[in-house]
Amino acid sequence: MPITNWNQQLADQLEWYWDFHLRPRLEAITDEEYFWEPVAGLLERPSGGHRRARSRRRGGVPPRLRPAEPKPPPFTTVAWRLGHLITVFGSRNADHFGGPPIFQQSHRYAGTAAEAMAQLDAGHELWKAGVAALGEDGLERPCGPAEGPYAEAPLAALILHINREIIHHGAEVLVVRDLYVHRDR
Repeated sequence: MPITNWNQQLADQLEWYWDFHLRPRLEAITDEEYFWEPVAGLLERPSGGHRRARSRRRGGVPPRLRPAEPKPPPFTTVAWRLGHLITVFGSRNADHFGGPPIFQQSHRYAGTAAEAMAQLDAGHELWKAGVAALGEDGLERPCGPAEGPYAEAPLAALILHINREIIHHGAEVLVVRDLYVHRDR
C-alpha cells in the first residue's frame, strides 16, 4: 500500500494554483486596476475627493464596503478582494503558525497595489512554511476555539478550507482584472 504524504498533498494543492495560475497573473498590477470600481456605488468616497484620497488620509486603509451590506452584496474591487486574502492568511498564520496578528477589523490595508502584493506574498510564504512544518500529528490536531465551526475539526480540514478560499477569491481577482483590461472594448 503506498504511503501518502498528506502535508505535501495539502501544500501542493495551493502551490500549483499559486505558482502557475494566480501569482503570475498578478504581476504588474497597477494602482488604477487595484482601485478600479467595476460597478458604481461600491466605495464610500469623501465629499469632493477621489476614491483613494480616503485611503491615503486614513493611513493606507482602502475604502470599505458600506456598513449595511445590501442584498445581493455589491461587486467588490481588487483592493477589497486582495485585502480579504491577506487577512485570511494573516489571521490563520497568527492563530496557528506564530505569525503577526492580521485580522480584518484591525489590519492596515494596503494603500497601493505594490503594498498589497507584498502583504499577500508575505502571508502566503508564512502559510506555506507553517503547513509544511505540521507533520502528520499537526494535521490531526483540533483547530481550536479561534476557528469557530472548525474548532473540533482536524487542522487538515482548515487547511483545505483556506486553500479553497484562496483559490475562490484569487479567481475573482483575476476576473476583475480581465474586466478591467477589456472595459473599453
